[in-house]
Amino acid sequence: MMKTLLLTLLVLAAAPAQAQCFASWKAKQDAPLRLIYGVSEVSDAACSKKAAKAELAPRLASGGWTLLTVVSVFGPEGLEQRKVSSGAFFLRY
Repeated sequence: MMKTLLLTLLVLAAAPAQAQCFASWKAKQDAPLRLIYGVSEVSDAACSKKAAKAELAPRLASGGWTLLTVVSVFGPEGLEQRKVSSGAFFLRY
């Protein structure tokens, strides 16, 4: 029993921590033209502009938006400074 507990603790300690990743982006809708800026959480594997674009494009398309660009990818430390700018699109998609 003690060996099992010790082994479990060692495995958990060796497991890499899951880092949160976020992307800021710009998107549009046509007829009439609407442009928006937003922030979304993306998977840890998508913590690059290219991967975030691939992950976000279908999410935004489901809401009728076309992704124009991923502005940046960042960790949780950058969330607060982008919250006001993204307004209703803060963590929406």
